[in-house]
Amino acid sequence: MNQDNPTPYGTKPPSEAPAGQLAAYRVYRPYVTYTLLGICVVVFLLQLATQSFLGTDIPSTWGMKANDQILQGQVWRLITPTFLHGSIFHIAFNMYALFYLGSTLERFYRHGRFLLLFLLGGFAGNVMSFMFSPHPSLGASTAIFGLLGAEGVLLFQNREVFGNVARRALSQVIMIAAVNMVIGLSTPSIDIWGHIGGLIGGTLFAWFGGPLLQRQGFYPPYTMKDARTDREVLIAGIGVGGLFFFLTIATMFLRSR
Repeated sequence: MNQDNPTPYGTKPPSEAPAGQLAAYRVYRPYVTYTLLGICVVVFLLQLATQSFLGTDIPSTWGMKANDQILQGQVWRLITPTFLHGSIFHIAFNMYALFYLGSTLERFYRHGRFLLLFLLGGFAGNVMSFMFSPHPSLGASTAIFGLLGAEGVLLFQNREVFGNVARRALSQVIMIAAVNMVIGLSTPSIDIWGHIGGLIGGTLFAWFGGPLLQRQGFYPPYTMKDARTDREVLIAGIGVGGLFFFLTIATMFLRSR
C-alpha cells in the first residue's frame, strides 16, 4: 500500500515582509488549518481504534484510493484519502507540513478560498494517482503539495510586495519541491503521481485564483488589498476542479472499454 510521505518544509513565511505592511494578515487566525488538522487526527484515531477492536482499518478500507473501487463508481475515494494516514510517522510529517504551510497561506487566502485550495490539491493529486498508479494510496500530502505550489505562486506574483523575502523563500520552495520529487522517484512506497497532481492542481488554482496584493495609500504605513475578485476565484476553482473531473471521467471511460 503506497503512502505519500513529504519531507519537512522550511520556507520562510511570506508574512514576514518588511515595513509592517502585512500586519492585518499576521493577526488573521488560520481556523481552517486547525480544523483540518483536527479532522485528520480524529480520523487517524478512528483508524487505530477500528484496527485494534475490529481487526480492520475501516476508514482506510472505505476511503483510500483504490482504482478498482473507483472504477465501480466509488468516486469519493478521490478526496477521502486526503484525510487518511498509514502510520504515526506518516501523519506527524503531514500535519507538521499542513500546520507550517497552512498557517501562513490561510492568512492570505482567507478561510473559504484556503479550504478550496486544500481540497482541489487533494482531489487533483488523487486523480493523477488514479490515472498513473495502480497501487492503493492515502495521505494528506496530495493537498500539501498543492499548498506548496500555491506558496510558490503567492511569492512570485507578489514579489514586489514581499521584497527580498520573496526571492529567498521562492528558491526554498523550488528546492523543497525538487528534493521531494527526487525522493518520490527513488522510493517505491511514495505515491509520486499524487504529489505531482497535487502540485499541479494547487499551482493552477493559485495562479488564476490566488491573492494579488496591492498597496493602498500614499505614505507608509501602507495597507494591503487583495485585487483578486470573487468571480475570478470562482472561475479558477471551477476550472481546476472541472479539468481533473474530466480527466477522471476520461480515465474511467478508457479503462471500461
